[in-house]
Amino acid sequence: MDQFIELYTDGAASGNPGPGGFGLVLKFGKFRKEISGGFRLTTNNRMELLAVIVGLESVTNKEIPVRVFSDSKYVVDSINLKWVFGWQKKGFEKKANPDLWKRFLRVYDARKHTFFWVKGHASNVDNNRCDELAVSAYKKPGLLIDEGYEASKSKGMI
Repeated sequence: MDQFIELYTDGAASGNPGPGGFGLVLKFGKFRKEISGGFRLTTNNRMELLAVIVGLESVTNKEIPVRVFSDSKYVVDSINLKWVFGWQKKGFEKKANPDLWKRFLRVYDARKHTFFWVKGHASNVDNNRCDELAVSAYKKPGLLIDEGYEASKSKGMI
């Protein structure tokens, strides 16, 4: 029997852009960990991608394969259809979220990470939990600053 970690992720934004959050669930055997975070101004796509990044960064044993489940076609297709590697070759010129994609590529291992799209707001219990975590995160006081988003917005890049 192969051992692997399951990573469920979701992102949300109210207003898009607006307050946003991410939520993730990591599962390995009998172990389960939930992580979330909220930002005062961001986008849904940034939160979807950040959930994956934080999840992969949170894996302590990098030798165990990770199966990532996301309801974001933006994230899953960018990886599975290899768009992100073309963007990388072109320096992410005129692409959204280059700061996050560069951070993603630092933790991504094509040999160990497999991405699966799941339908959002459907029957997937863990994806639904991630949505709850993401929404709850952006409704909390003291939201963080999404520096990558706000910096690019102030430079007129968005």
